[in-house]
Amino acid sequence: MRIRVFPWLLALCLSAGVAQAAGPLVFATIDRSGWPNPLTSAADFDTASRGEILMFGKALLASEALDEKALKQRLGVRQLHLKSLNQVRQRFWELLLGNYRLASQDCDGAPFCLPVRNLGELRQLVASFTGESKSTYGAWAQASAQFHQQYLNEQLRLAALFPTVSSEIQRFDPAEKLGDELADRQFLLTFDDGPSLRGGHTDELVNVLRGHDLHSLFFVLGDSFQVRLSQSSAEQMQTLYDGQCVGVHGWEHKSHSSWSEWQNSVIHSANLASRTLADEYLPLFRPPYGQRRSDSAGFFKAQGQQLMLWNIDSQDWSKKISAGAATQRVQTLMLLWRRGIILFHDTHAKAAQAVPVLVENNRHNGVHWLDCRSLR
Repeated sequence: MRIRVFPWLLALCLSAGVAQAAGPLVFATIDRSGWPNPLTSAADFDTASRGEILMFGKALLASEALDEKALKQRLGVRQLHLKSLNQVRQRFWELLLGNYRLASQDCDGAPFCLPVRNLGELRQLVASFTGESKSTYGAWAQASAQFHQQYLNEQLRLAALFPTVSSEIQRFDPAEKLGDELADRQFLLTFDDGPSLRGGHTDELVNVLRGHDLHSLFFVLGDSFQVRLSQSSAEQMQTLYDGQCVGVHGWEHKSHSSWSEWQNSVIHSANLASRTLADEYLPLFRPPYGQRRSDSAGFFKAQGQQLMLWNIDSQDWSKKISAGAATQRVQTLMLLWRRGIILFHDTHAKAAQAVPVLVENNRHNGVHWLDCRSLR
């Protein structure tokens, strides 16, 4: 069953403060069972990557035909920043071109493999792309087209609101880490909003990561960290995060773009984490909702903090998205962007269910899970 969300309702919710984040209330999900082959080799990964790149490009190209009024209606916004939206579109095209070239090396005879020398040729290719053989790829093509239409709406909505409502859609400063700066097929797993209470989802997830020899990055909230610390000790916190890395997410889960105490939030949470976790702590900050001030770069530099956002969002916090749906969404976006910082939440059970599936699905296809300790 499709749930129809009216644009005026989305705008009303945002203006009323119901949705603090800039994203929509409905997120893109996909059933990947229509894709005919597992991703068991680098060539398999590249074939699937070319398919998702072309399908997203098709949605992106079609969006350019919409005027401002149609865009507002489609994205559910009352006002939009055309400059920001066009900048994001251009960045997407540049990423798609680079990614398609990476996915098309030595692919002669494979599906979706046509030479592209420049952006103009890529635009021509996506305009005519249909998914090739209906018998083989028809089910995937239908599911992928719907996914990328909705996913593009998510991204263009963020772009339309930026910078009035800041988010992960664009950098304010070149030092901000977004995920597109990583190497091809390199992905960093990150987890927000923890830690859970003792014996909760954080503990479960850490055990899953250790079982797969993964070293990932946790962005902790100062107040939750303080509660967990009061239940245990500094030594037990060090044991909890042993082999992992910890950055900070602020003291409270509030927008750090308008909160008068945002600087103290960063300083106090960083001080708590650093003095408790000498070996596991990294001077990295992730703003809740991705919202930060446009002039905050100087503050973070003075504090020795680097701001880390993300470019692959599982949306696992949403009750409308199951662990399986979050997994398939992340897998599809890994194929599309071919590198990135992946956002999960360790305060929910879904991350511990999704990670083993992603690891298994990408075991022999060239995907490299970045060791967070290399960021020191």
